[in-house]
Amino acid sequence: MLNRDTWGNEAVAQLIRSNFIFWQVYYDTSEGRKVCTYYHLVSMPAILLIDPVTGQKVHAWNGMVHPDRLLEDLLPYLDKGPKGHHAAQPQKRPRKVDQEASTGKQGKIAVEDEDEELARAIAASLEVVIEASDASDDDMAEAEPEEENEPSLNIKPDYPPLPEEPKGSRELLCRVAIRLPNNQRIQRNFLHTDPIKLLWSFCAPQVEDGEKRAFHFVQAIPGASQKLQFGSDLTFRKAGLANSMINLLWG
Repeated sequence: MLNRDTWGNEAVAQLIRSNFIFWQVYYDTSEGRKVCTYYHLVSMPAILLIDPVTGQKVHAWNGMVHPDRLLEDLLPYLDKGPKGHHAAQPQKRPRKVDQEASTGKQGKIAVEDEDEELARAIAASLEVVIEASDASDDDMAEAEPEEENEPSLNIKPDYPPLPEEPKGSRELLCRVAIRLPNNQRIQRNFLHTDPIKLLWSFCAPQVEDGEKRAFHFVQAIPGASQKLQFGSDLTFRKAGLANSMINLLWG
């Protein structure tokens, strides 16, 4: 759904990385169809700025967006968080409707309530994804004293060698961002045909005890339930990881 040329701009990438949660999804996937339905998207590509508290659409861009324009449009949202946005929103004034239109008004209110519930569900799902990652870190921290007594943790997993980062046509490459347990984010290019096992080869040296402790990945999208394990033989294309963000979790 998002224009790759826009995100390739270094200034845009740095701004997004420092101030927002970046979520990219293709419109023809199940998650993409949900987003198109919730936010009434009819043309692609589209960029949405979503309130993480309520799931409401704060701003939207359609079609190709020049990096300079996107930077300028995002600046007003850097100095205030979601609470500031709510405070700045004017209160809705009740509209007077005659008796003949009362039935239609009730139907419209029902639709609006349903849309608001769907938006809140997206926000809640996103919060669950982030909290699940943090909770996993806390649980692992409590369990560390017991794990020190397990000799199996000292055995280095047999991860495949990591080839040199590929370069070339964007049609052949996919860029994957990984959110580590310490909230640091790293990213790398892979070939669409590469096995996802290379994620373990790439991430193991990046995290403390990464070459001793088992870990897996989950997609950082609302409602995501697919767990990516090292034993999988999927490629990046088949796993649907092209140009996406995933979370690294212990266990």
